Amino acid sequence: MIKSEDYYTAPTDEIFNDIKQGAIKIWKTYDDTYGYATEKIGNIIDLNNVRDNYAYIVAMFDYSNQFKLVQIVDRKDTKLLITNLIT
Repeated sequence: MIKSEDYYTAPTDEIFNDIKQGAIKIWKTYDDTYGYATEKIGNIIDLNNVRDNYAYIVAMFDYSNQFKLVQIVDRKDTKLLITNLIT
């Protein structure tokens, strides 16, 4: 579990970019008939690595997709950060 004082601390750029790219991969698997996935990707694509933006990206998903995000990110430290965030 992430301590409250650490929640608002941005991770390294490498971890942030890993989360960002993983989330975009997941959104690209969604049916985009009504532009829902495009809207979510648009919300993510221009985010910078400041404060709790990493948590905002993770919180866009329900628990099953958060777990999927843990599985598809590349870095072990990213997997640990997301796991600590959602548990």
